[in-house]
Amino acid sequence: MEKRTGDSDIYFQELRRIIEEVSLPEVEKAADILFEAWKEGGTVFVAGCGGSASTASHFACDLAKATIVPGKKRFKTYSLVDNTPLISAWTNDEGWQSVFAQQLEPWLTEKDVLVGFSVHGGSESGGGPSWSENLTCAMKLAKERGAKVVGFAGFDGGAMKKMADVCIVVPADTEPLATPLVESFHVVLHHFICSIILRKKIAETE
Repeated sequence: MEKRTGDSDIYFQELRRIIEEVSLPEVEKAADILFEAWKEGGTVFVAGCGGSASTASHFACDLAKATIVPGKKRFKTYSLVDNTPLISAWTNDEGWQSVFAQQLEPWLTEKDVLVGFSVHGGSESGGGPSWSENLTCAMKLAKERGAKVVGFAGFDGGAMKKMADVCIVVPADTEPLATPLVESFHVVLHHFICSIILRKKIAETE
């Protein structure tokens, strides 16, 4: 067997710890919210920034494609990170914090779900430094419209943990490993949730 270096050993030790400590009830609750939206004909909107933007796009893809059951209706999903012209237009005219909420404005209803991916969970607007306010602005709109919010975060969960109906927090908060661990595990979790939903859809046909 190939011998691991000290750095890789620490990385995989942390992955094993996260697997043991991540909250499975929160994962199941998130899957239930998404499944209910599917049954009610709602749309799942997904957003994130940086590496989390790629996870958001990936999740929207998998939710639409990897949960298909022949003879059953499909998920309606929309990635808020993939329309570059629209994102740049809103950034130019209203600022970066507007890019998700303004896309949601004409569409979002009480049947829908907003899913946000963020390593730190974002911060609420106000004094002091802020980050991912585009996510928290979108979550605020979702709550005003009666839509559900599902969050994926790390560290202490940030504003997302306070604002979301369910927030799955990857228990990692020490750099330099925390960010790559959180981003990597968000993908593991979104695949797991898609598999839960697929099983639920299959069970409805039996």
